[in-house]
Amino acid sequence: MSNHYQNIKKQLHVAQRELMMRQNVVATGIGYKTVAGKSTNELAIVCSVDNKKPVARLPKADIIPSRIQNIPTDVRATGLFRALNAPTERFRPVPGGCSISHTEVSAGTLGCWVQKGDQLYLLSNNHVIANSNEAGIGDLIIQPGSYDGGINPGDIIAELSDFIPINFQQEMQTSSCNLTRWITSSLNALSRLMGSQTRLKAYRIQKRDNKTDCAIAKPISPEDIAMEILQIGTIAAIKEAELEMKIKKSGRTTGLTTGTIEQTDVTVSVSYGYNKTAVFTDQLLAGAMSQGGDSGSAVLDLQNNLVGLLYAGSETSTLINRIQNVFDELKISLPDKQDQE
Repeated sequence: MSNHYQNIKKQLHVAQRELMMRQNVVATGIGYKTVAGKSTNELAIVCSVDNKKPVARLPKADIIPSRIQNIPTDVRATGLFRALNAPTERFRPVPGGCSISHTEVSAGTLGCWVQKGDQLYLLSNNHVIANSNEAGIGDLIIQPGSYDGGINPGDIIAELSDFIPINFQQEMQTSSCNLTRWITSSLNALSRLMGSQTRLKAYRIQKRDNKTDCAIAKPISPEDIAMEILQIGTIAAIKEAELEMKIKKSGRTTGLTTGTIEQTDVTVSVSYGYNKTAVFTDQLLAGAMSQGGDSGSAVLDLQNNLVGLLYAGSETSTLINRIQNVFDELKISLPDKQDQE
């Protein structure tokens, strides 16, 4: 990567937590600046917001500066990011790209088959097959997923083997939350009286940031394994995702779709419903190429190299875990017959 890119990455690392605390900001990353809806060749720190508001309606402390350490910024409206869970045929053997779920989850997507030791496992998201940390090792996985008519025991294909826990922001007690808001409001009022532009913002604490939403399950029968991904074929290798890389995925809801990596090094807040929110770092962001139920899809470049694992999205954008982080945290690899880059 160029020295300029590395410098932007360093500046983003310094600024991202403060930017994420500003009103409406849901993600930060590195991308090419857009002007009048068209991409330029100028790298920028991109701030994604739930919705754009006129600058005049924002407190000064929440306005995104036009430049950070001489690096241009870009503000884009993406909507709120949500983990993609929602509503297909029964497959035997079972390929990537089809509907699966934990018995207590609606439906998601089987990404692909991977290897750990001498054993093959199916790969998907924690929130698809481990029920957002609520499942236990050995829990049953069905294909198709519950929403698509899968039932226990007739459609059982695997048992949950391992998952990386999602660290959610800790919910404050109501009284504590109200006290915090009162203190914050009082200090900000005092700050205004003293002529300071600095403002405080209350936020919930999270144990640590997340890099992945992933899990694996062991098939009940080796005969149920189909190595290809629907409408894509077999995986060639793994590869590091880069800005402007053309990508594709096959998922249970939208099938085969294509897109482009628009941002890298993204820090993002993702809603999992029921007041559960988690912050993810080192993420990839693409355009609108997914809908609810596509969570767990394997993301590949146009040469069938595996680059990521899809896990969330909004009306305009798709969020992807870097595949290297998924493989490192789960200690998995591609099956032996598929060489890695």
